[in-house]
Amino acid sequence: MTDRITLMAAGEFRTALEAATRGDHATAAAALMSIDPASWQAIEHRLTVLGGSLPELLIMVRDGGA
Repeated sequence: MTDRITLMAAGEFRTALEAATRGDHATAAAALMSIDPASWQAIEHRLTVLGGSLPELLIMVRDGGA
């Protein structure tokens, strides 16, 4: 595993987090589904290293904790 996140995937991830903050679940889901598989694995790996997961991050963002 190269643990590499493409620039496009980083942008989609940011879009998803911004949408989740606004409560726009459809846009958040669409942005997450646009992330390529290798970048997705790298994102999940980095979240795990930080002691979290995507669902936990989304809840924290939604609740204003990020």
